[in-house]
Amino acid sequence: MTKISASNRNYLIKTLQDLLAIPSPTGMTDDIVGYVCGELTELGIPFELTRRGAIRADLKGARSSPDRAIVSHLDTLGAMVKGYYDNGRLQVVPIGSWSARFAEGARVSVYADDRQFRGSILPLKASGHTYNDEIDTQPIAWTNLELRLDEKISSEAEARAAGLNVGDIIAIDPSPEFTEKGFICSRHLDDKAGVAAVLAAASTIVENRIQLPIDCHLLFTISEEVGVGASHVLHGDVAELVSIDNGTIAPQQYTSEYGVTVAMQDSSGPFDRQLTQSLIQLCEQNEITYSRDVFRFYRSDAAAAVEAGNDIRTALLCFALDSSHGYERTHIDSLTALANLLVQYVTSKPLFQRDEEALGSVGDLPITSKAEPVSD
Repeated sequence: MTKISASNRNYLIKTLQDLLAIPSPTGMTDDIVGYVCGELTELGIPFELTRRGAIRADLKGARSSPDRAIVSHLDTLGAMVKGYYDNGRLQVVPIGSWSARFAEGARVSVYADDRQFRGSILPLKASGHTYNDEIDTQPIAWTNLELRLDEKISSEAEARAAGLNVGDIIAIDPSPEFTEKGFICSRHLDDKAGVAAVLAAASTIVENRIQLPIDCHLLFTISEEVGVGASHVLHGDVAELVSIDNGTIAPQQYTSEYGVTVAMQDSSGPFDRQLTQSLIQLCEQNEITYSRDVFRFYRSDAAAAVEAGNDIRTALLCFALDSSHGYERTHIDSLTALANLLVQYVTSKPLFQRDEEALGSVGDLPITSKAEPVSD
């Protein structure tokens, strides 16, 4: 078994640090796309960009079809200027789905047309010295938040004159911390930690000059947090798609906090049974720590790909994430386990040879029914 080496593990950490330092809320992803393109160039992996800026990179195999793909997303949660309050502070709405609870107190950058502003997102009643117990009883809602700018602004007119406009994108500071015990605490680990694991797996394959049995496309999408995801970046001959995203740490969830998690179903329905079982077998054969989980309120790039009409087998592999879409935490062991499984996956044989054709006979599918096709 080829495993992630110490140098590749360090590469994973350094790449994640770099990714977290680049603001990339949905709608503002050009800089992070440029960074990943640079990493792919350094690794010698060819790639193309879609019109909107999603990345489609190619790890070449002995055969070009049926091929497979691994998808992760570069966009993160964020916010946008909705309007103005009379005192010059700004109304905000979320980009992506996340609670106003986790926006309170965030330090942010506002990207206006020709400059950036710094500020903080606060509840409308932020001072106990003024509002007493009302600071604890006001509802948690985006309509109860305001963006306080670090500028001498005290009216809507002054905010407009400074160049602040409705629709300006707000990037939330990640505030990352990498601890000596391997924990990584930061906003936006979803899905930058997944991207770092994918790149670490790719680096391992390139470094060890591993021959892949079939082509594998590395897809990096830019609008997963708003539900678009991998709907527009697939090759037509992709038969297997493995999505990389977070698994949640919570009571009645079974995500492996220090290993990889194989999702059996999310809110869009079950994943392909054969592909999922093959990933579990790879974990067991290669002694990769793993668990299985089901997510009721969660969907990934894979769902967008299927809903767009792609006839593909899909699976979802997860790194551990506590407090997803909030103050997130993962562990380097979970990211390493994910990267190790990805190396094993891309070096494994295609699931079924009959998948080379969009339509075909039973072929090598494990169909056990003796029923004959109905004829007229």
